[in-house]
Amino acid sequence: MSLKHAFRQKKKLPDWVFAPLALSLKFLKAIMRTETIDPNGCMNPETYPYITVTWHNRLLFFPAMFPKRARKRTTALISASRDGQYVADLVKQFGIESARGSSSRKGAMAFGESLEHLKRERNVSVTPDGPRGPKYVMSLGPIALAAKTGTPILPVAVNYSSYWQLGSWDNFQIPKPWAKISLVLGDPIAIPKGLSKEEMEPWREKVEQALNKISLVNNGEPENSGAKPATSDKN
Repeated sequence: MSLKHAFRQKKKLPDWVFAPLALSLKFLKAIMRTETIDPNGCMNPETYPYITVTWHNRLLFFPAMFPKRARKRTTALISASRDGQYVADLVKQFGIESARGSSSRKGAMAFGESLEHLKRERNVSVTPDGPRGPKYVMSLGPIALAAKTGTPILPVAVNYSSYWQLGSWDNFQIPKPWAKISLVLGDPIAIPKGLSKEEMEPWREKVEQALNKISLVNNGEPENSGAKPATSDKN
C-alpha cells in the first residue's frame, strides 16, 4: 500500500496535525497587508446571528480574518466527507464549531443542527457552491435555512490582490506572499419566511449575485466552473 493511499484512508487525523497550519495562517495574516470592509457594522456581535455565505475557493484565510469574538460565535456547515473532516479539524483550531453535512450527505441532520445553532444566536457559515460545485453557483440550502428561521443572509468574500489558483473544481485560491487580503462583508439580505421551493429561486439568484459582486467575480475572473491548469496565476 502506497503512502498516499494509506493517508487517503485516514478519515480522522490527530488534532495536533492541524495546529502548525493554523499557526501559519495566523502568522501570515499578521504580517500580510489586510483590510476589513464592513459598511453595515455586521461584525458587531449585537447584530448576530447571520447565515454567512462564502465561495468555496476563498476559504483558506476565512477563519483567520475574523476576530476571536466572532469565531467563538460561529458554526461552520461542513461536508460529511473525509475532506470535510480535515476542514472541520482545521477550523476547530480557530475556535469554530462545525455542523457536518451537505446536500448529498446527511443534509437533513446538518439542517436541524444548524437550526439549533441559530436559536443559540450563533452565526452559521455556509459555502453554498460546495462540496463539488459548480463554482460560483448558489445552492438553495442557505435560502431554505433563512426562510425557516427568519435569519438574514450575509454575503462574505475573502479577496486577494494576487494569487495562485489550483486545478481543482473550484480553482482554489492561494494568495501570493505580497498580496493584500480583503475581508468584505456585504449587505444583509432578509429572506421572507415560509417560502415554497419555487418561491426561493428568485432569492437564491439575488444572494448569488450579491456574493459574486463583492467577490469580484464579474471584474476579470471567469464565472464558468471549468478547471484551469494548477498554479496558473491571477494578477
